[in-house]
Amino acid sequence: MKTDFLKYQAQTSPHPLAIEISHAKGSYIYDTSGKKYLDFVAGVSANSLGHNHAKVTEAIKKQLDAYSHVMVYGEFVQQPQVSLCKLLAINSPKNLNCVYLTNSGTEATEGALKLAKRITNKSEIIAAKNSYHGNTMGAMSVSGVEKQNQAFRPLIPGTKFIEFNNDADLEKITKKTAAVILETIQGGAGFIEPKNNFLSKIKKRCDDVCALLILDEIQTGIGRTGTFWGFENYNVIPDIVITGKGLGGGMPIGAFISSFEKMSLLKNNPKLGHISTFAGNPVIAAAGVATVQEITTSNLISETLRKEKIIRKYLKHPKIIEIRGKGLMLSAILETSELAVQTVHKCLENGLILFFLLFENRAIRITPPLTISDKELIEGCKIIIDALDSTL
Repeated sequence: MKTDFLKYQAQTSPHPLAIEISHAKGSYIYDTSGKKYLDFVAGVSANSLGHNHAKVTEAIKKQLDAYSHVMVYGEFVQQPQVSLCKLLAINSPKNLNCVYLTNSGTEATEGALKLAKRITNKSEIIAAKNSYHGNTMGAMSVSGVEKQNQAFRPLIPGTKFIEFNNDADLEKITKKTAAVILETIQGGAGFIEPKNNFLSKIKKRCDDVCALLILDEIQTGIGRTGTFWGFENYNVIPDIVITGKGLGGGMPIGAFISSFEKMSLLKNNPKLGHISTFAGNPVIAAAGVATVQEITTSNLISETLRKEKIIRKYLKHPKIIEIRGKGLMLSAILETSELAVQTVHKCLENGLILFFLLFENRAIRITPPLTISDKELIEGCKIIIDALDSTL
């Protein structure tokens, strides 16, 4: 299988981890030889409820028995879509009450950018250096790492970049600006939190110049940082929010959310201002409903902060410079990029799945399922410590 994987499937990196997967359950993934791996990545924050969660699986099977795709998004009334949109709205601030489901987070980014331009009739977008919002052309245009973008230029014009947490750059947001798009916590840059009320200062500046604030919650949202939305931790409410990853319990999904008034502008001038064939697929939406219901009716959200403390307690080592992030969105920053690579591969040998961040090459990603147990967290931390000890 690995030979065919390398021969027929387009690759995203020169050296994929290339575990041959047999099955997965809870916090563990099993390869075809029977070896099990404790999963500290959760499909890059996507498997909020772990692998093969009973309620998500049941929802998928039940919906498959009823119907799957029946019509392009927005034309037919389908219960899973309606239920998911309503769930997201009632778990959001009052101004975020209308939802457009998409197939992925990057498509949600595209929709949010289009909506901002439609609302303001302006084209300039302000984004952050070292940001990441997806890999389509529009999303790349507002992602601030030239090393990733340069091979694909020209991208969509009209984007300017500011430094995250730099108050001096607020002046770059002007009356020409349609929207500012930021990650609530910068992901690829190293899980960098906003400081000194930076996000609320951005929102005030946006209000002053009649611009919109778009917050990318693709990683931080749906309970991962101790609140349903990550922005709830930082005293700010955006005009548009983007979500994805953990929303589907491991199924491919995204959404952009704003007010009913703002979203209604996509219906006319032109009609079909934003359309998609498979967005809101009822099977995927059913998985999303089960996921959000489980997260919001259990103690999983509050437990993320307690579990963060466990990780910080047991993951102490001279070669770990710091641990960044919040809740179960954490990254351990090591002394060198070489050490990060060695640690990820050594842990993989020893049955623990870790991963890298896009732009901070000293980091190892720690984003386990929200359902992970205390025992599993401690076990994973011990494997990391042992891997680091072996490099001393």
